Amino acid sequence: MAVVREASVTWNGDLIGGSGTINQVTSKAISGQPVTWAARTAAPEGKTSPEELMAAAHASCYAMAFSFGLGNAGTPPQKLEVSATVTFDKVSDGFKVVSSALKVSGRVAGIDAAAFKEAAEAAKDGCPISQALKGNVELSVEATLE
Repeated sequence: MAVVREASVTWNGDLIGGSGTINQVTSKAISGQPVTWAARTAAPEGKTSPEELMAAAHASCYAMAFSFGLGNAGTPPQKLEVSATVTFDKVSDGFKVVSSALKVSGRVAGIDAAAFKEAAEAAKDGCPISQALKGNVELSVEATLE
């Protein structure tokens, strides 16, 4: 069963001086969020950016994939804390998302640090957002068992 999600944005003006607004997303969880070039390349000042939204998507997708993998191995997590740092940088004549670095710490009974790190790498490779980025963006994960 395919699941489809949508978002819409209205942009006014040129790239540097203009601004946009996220009008709506399928879930209605966010709307009215401002986006600007400055939020991407300088100080966000309360505005979001595609890269910030990508980081949120990657962190939440990864948390689900990691939880799933650990549970299937018979060691479901008690808690996972995940962050993603997405880097947007000037490359040649343009800009590009160059990396997404995941950090995870977790409490998991019945697993040692080596097995936790191995499962963390597997989740990085199996996460659907990672799969969408793979080959275009450098992906990494730093895993710490509490």
